[in-house]
Amino acid sequence: MDYFGLMPEDCLSEILSFTSPEDTARLSTSSRGFNFAAESDVVWEKFLASDYQNIISKSKSLMASHSMKQLYFSLCDSPILTDGGKMSFSLDKKTGKKCFMVSARELAISWSDTPHYWSWSSHPDSRFSEVANLRFVCWLDMRGKIETRLLSKRTNYVAYLVFKLKSGYYGLETANTFVRFVDRESDNEAEERASVVSLSTQEGPGENRSKRRDDGWMEIEMGKFFNDAGEDGDVEARLMEVRRLSAKGGLIVQGIEFRPE
Repeated sequence: MDYFGLMPEDCLSEILSFTSPEDTARLSTSSRGFNFAAESDVVWEKFLASDYQNIISKSKSLMASHSMKQLYFSLCDSPILTDGGKMSFSLDKKTGKKCFMVSARELAISWSDTPHYWSWSSHPDSRFSEVANLRFVCWLDMRGKIETRLLSKRTNYVAYLVFKLKSGYYGLETANTFVRFVDRESDNEAEERASVVSLSTQEGPGENRSKRRDDGWMEIEMGKFFNDAGEDGDVEARLMEVRRLSAKGGLIVQGIEFRPE
């Protein structure tokens, strides 16, 4: 007998609101009562970030959702641009935690204002108006940061460089990456524990490999960190290859994404 089906829907909705989106989806298949309650705005508004209205207000994207559940999944599947197109915002589908991508234009990229080395253009697959195209450098260095107060609290995060490689790319076999809290650790200290990664699709021993994303881009893990109460100031992710001063080219950068582990 489905005892949950005998309980008031608002009571079941309140119960579900203390679980997770993943648990709610699972429980909705176990009981007719939970199935009805799982459509409630009470449940899905609880899963949305507490400041979702403030974030949405900074976006020019049209939000045509008719329910909190539709809004939730819209934010999971279709990132919105915020802060004048400088960043994108989305939700992790399983947890509802906040994800942000900082656009290439907001990254600090060495020589990016020199057309001989970098160019800027639109890209049909990019969520932003511009991407950075590496033409030729020997000194590859880029970093992006975000305020920890914007991120979900008490959450493990990973920073990823989101990119593509042009046919005929070169010199991108290895690079060093790290993530640091700007106010707590210097560049030099962070460099001492940097990880070795490869943007190339060729295999290499002891290197973190890039992976293909569902949106067609590639990503490489730059580092992990724990966002406690969101009171640690800026967190910065950096990728650099400045030791082997060989030529490098063929990299297309969309941005750096900070998302839950």
